[in-house]
Amino acid sequence: MFNSVNTSSTPAPALSRGLAILELLAESRRGLTLSEIARRLSLAKSSTYQLLKCLENRRYVHCSAKTGRYLFGLKLLHLSRMALRLLKWQEGTSLLLRALMDETQLTVHLGLLEDDEAILIEKLEPRVAPRVATWLGRRMELHCTAVGKVLMAYLPEEFLDRLIAQHGLPRHNDNTIASARKLKEHLKKVRALGYALDDEEDEVGFRCVAAPIMDDRAAVAAAVSVVGTTEEITAPRLPSLVEKVKATAAAISEVLRGNPSE
Repeated sequence: MFNSVNTSSTPAPALSRGLAILELLAESRRGLTLSEIARRLSLAKSSTYQLLKCLENRRYVHCSAKTGRYLFGLKLLHLSRMALRLLKWQEGTSLLLRALMDETQLTVHLGLLEDDEAILIEKLEPRVAPRVATWLGRRMELHCTAVGKVLMAYLPEEFLDRLIAQHGLPRHNDNTIASARKLKEHLKKVRALGYALDDEEDEVGFRCVAAPIMDDRAAVAAAVSVVGTTEEITAPRLPSLVEKVKATAAAISEVLRGNPSE
């Protein structure tokens, strides 16, 4: 049962109070009114209202127009689903991704399509590799990254057209594909070859190789990649890296389908 919120020792009292509100709502089946929340947490109604409005604007809570009670919002449902999905991916792929990192001595990424962008949900980095400016949760454009191009290549035509129309094809440098026609031709090759290459299209001096991970419906669920400098990923080394990345993607696909290879 919740008592008053002690924020005297926290560096972010407003955040602490907001989290206390969410924790309090988690214990309520029917939701709580503004007055009930303020009373249970020993907060002023005015500050409680401001906190609730902030949470509501961010879609973390929702106020029922009929009852005036606050309930969890859609954003929390989205975050919980993402957390469960990340846990599933981590449990099923960690050993395979680590094996790919150990074998190639390159940084390994796992990415999903989320809100028209590629989002990284896993990153493994060997100790001796040059630092890559990526992190868990980083969002990347689709058209200029290997992970993004893999996720883009298998989208329905109308969905692809909408993406291009809404987001455009921003040019990062002279290597970036900035033409819709050229990008579509390039994506056809990605589907035919079963992998995508970012050849200094996102950042000069770095290359990335990615392959699709398929779910049990034969749809692309994610993409796995290795990234390194142009000195690490050279033309002679590229075919070997492509095969290793594709093999890892296939193995992860089997895990997701419940048929792990022995």
